[in-house]
Amino acid sequence: MKIALVSPKGPLYRRSGGVFKKSLRYQPLTLTTLAALVPPELNPELRLIDEGIADMPADLDADLVGITVITGTAKRAYMLADALRQRGITVVLGGPHVTLIPQEAAEHADAICTGYAEQSWPQLLRDFATKRLQKIYRQGDDLSLENMPFARRDLFDRRHFLTQAVFEATRSCGHDCEFCVAPTAWGQKQYQKPIDWVIADIRQFIATTGQRRILFVDLNLVSDKRYARELFTRLIDLKVQWFGLSTVLIGHDRTLMELMARSGCRGLLLGLETVTPSSLQDANKRFNSSIDYRALIADLHHLGIAIQGCFVFGLDHDTPDVFDATVQFAIDAAVDLPRFAVLTPFPGTPLFHRLEAEGRILTRDWELYDAQHVVFQPQNMSARELAAGHERAWKQIYRLSAIGKRLWKAGNLNALGLASNLGYRFYAHHLHRFYTCDWPLESRWSLPWRMSVEMPSGTKTERRIVCG
Repeated sequence: MKIALVSPKGPLYRRSGGVFKKSLRYQPLTLTTLAALVPPELNPELRLIDEGIADMPADLDADLVGITVITGTAKRAYMLADALRQRGITVVLGGPHVTLIPQEAAEHADAICTGYAEQSWPQLLRDFATKRLQKIYRQGDDLSLENMPFARRDLFDRRHFLTQAVFEATRSCGHDCEFCVAPTAWGQKQYQKPIDWVIADIRQFIATTGQRRILFVDLNLVSDKRYARELFTRLIDLKVQWFGLSTVLIGHDRTLMELMARSGCRGLLLGLETVTPSSLQDANKRFNSSIDYRALIADLHHLGIAIQGCFVFGLDHDTPDVFDATVQFAIDAAVDLPRFAVLTPFPGTPLFHRLEAEGRILTRDWELYDAQHVVFQPQNMSARELAAGHERAWKQIYRLSAIGKRLWKAGNLNALGLASNLGYRFYAHHLHRFYTCDWPLESRWSLPWRMSVEMPSGTKTERRIVCG
């Protein structure tokens, strides 16, 4: 059986013309995990295609194609699926977007998978082999992540990625932030892989590659402190340097922070979200208000842990001064690698339902749902002010002087810190090419959009705007 697994991409990592070069992309864990779950008795011929590093071949030869879909790539995924099905190839769609709005996805697929696919994907393939394919496969209530095979990292050429050392210990998160996809798509229960399995996966990777700098893609590694303590303790003997994600609540447990550092943690992504206290309630992330961000960042720096601080613009209490205030905070607090996003109401989330009920959703063009476009009407500024302020913040925080001040204060003037910041500086100064489409943000009607453009001669012409 010839099986192809595809990850379609938007403008950020697109192979042709993307803002980031392919060498700045880490290897996707979803495709290699799905590949490992293919039943061996099917004698599969596997092909993995990540559009971040390779163009989708027009003459793809496959019996079945599985496409993983996030909201921002849904339009591209549907286009690929429709074209493949016209050629008589069976197409299966899965991933977060499919789980959020399965009825839409089902129109473009022979079958869909919702939820986590550890059980449903192998069953789907067996059904396909016996010509009993069903239209929908759902995550079972008895899902367990025990006794799973290791990801098939060998199916990608590692030279195409910044790193192949991508691991996962847990799934989902115990919180219910209004804008987050996870609780809507997968619930608040955190699924955990056996720690022995996680350590064994890392050990076999080190033995094969010799690499000891690894990345955890878990949404919140410290959601279960008991599990986190055991994992971090076991990592000490591996002598790895690792990077991962956490909530700011780590600041309430100094002992756990110190253990995290001893285990090899060298960088954390923290969802700081906003410098406007009242906006935390907007996002249902009130627990952030219990933490002094500056003190937390200083403590982590003291332990040798760099910070990627993520901020969201467009919350209901945000006003036009939030952009400059956030930039100044990131400089003063010495955030090693700040990242800004536009609040995005992903379909199916409580945020989407609330804004839809308030008549504030401006477009349902999913390609614009990439956390860099404005797709809703903000409360205390215009949509255009939000788009312009967001872009301005990116450019201000990645001025050379701002980079120098932040890294000097953080004690992070090293090759990795500088390289990461210069990469983001390139991104910040190319937003206008990839994300800031000049579609009329004040209007919520008609796609694609048209606008009148004044020509040098004084005449007017109508221009078709294509975003992304």
